[in-house]
Amino acid sequence: MQLVLSFVFYLFAIIALSSTASATEPLPYLPPIPADNTMSPAKIELGKMLFFDPRLSSSEAVSCASCHNPSFAFTDRIPRALGHKHQVGPRNTPTVLNSAFLKNQFWDGRATTLEDQALGPIQAPGEMNEKLENVVVKLKGIPAYVKLFKESFGDKDPVTPANIAKSLAAFERTLTTLNAPFDRYIMGDEEAISPDARRGWALFQNKGCVGCHSGANFSNSGFFRIQVPGSTDLGRFEVTKKEEDKYKFRVQSLRNIALTYPYFNNGSVRELPQAVRIMAREMLKIEPKEDEVLDIVAFLESLSGEMPKFNYPVLP
Repeated sequence: MQLVLSFVFYLFAIIALSSTASATEPLPYLPPIPADNTMSPAKIELGKMLFFDPRLSSSEAVSCASCHNPSFAFTDRIPRALGHKHQVGPRNTPTVLNSAFLKNQFWDGRATTLEDQALGPIQAPGEMNEKLENVVVKLKGIPAYVKLFKESFGDKDPVTPANIAKSLAAFERTLTTLNAPFDRYIMGDEEAISPDARRGWALFQNKGCVGCHSGANFSNSGFFRIQVPGSTDLGRFEVTKKEEDKYKFRVQSLRNIALTYPYFNNGSVRELPQAVRIMAREMLKIEPKEDEVLDIVAFLESLSGEMPKFNYPVLP
């Protein structure tokens, strides 16, 4: 019943708020939903179960939630992700929160939709290391899953990789963080954020941070060159093989940034003030004063919204 009520609330809320809001509008209640993957309570529940199920991995020990831990704002809070047989991955784990508002997924943008993104980690040797045909066989052997797939998709043979991806994406579209102090502030509550945060918001705009961190999700989903301390990662180049894309990475959302440390593609920086200094130096070619850094940090902390509420699944 809770899931059904939440779903109805989402549908009504989209009428009130556009998903293409600017940086001076609150985060919409609902992200864009593709025409070929409409939301339903059954599909969301199925996606949630798959997200937490380690049987999607070859070792049956790694799930999506292993790296995207809800207790850590859907990250893992370690520099680089740990995957199959404790392999250390090449990059820091980005949060799933509000990822449905991004136009490019992964640090290098190798997927453009949540559906495109969903199956990549399952197959990646360093992550879940499983073949999709094996996942399908496992799920078909679990009656409760077969029942949910039929409720969600209605096909004669609904347990397919495409429907696995659609289910995961449907669940991930519910992982939005609403009602952040900053959202309340721009909706008219002057006391929702501190004077420090208000000064930080002004600095954030005046110094040019909004050139990339724009829109309601504070990311334009573009790619820009940055080499942070210790990183040799070629970034977007690994996807396009274009020389001009070397060391370019997708602009990260700043929503919940205070909770999604460590920062940057290699997770080399744990403290938010230091991350602000590095971004100012590398991207804006400026050296902000210490009081300016602290004010910007206060503003960034005001972007932490309410965590999505759901019941952890009991897996069949």
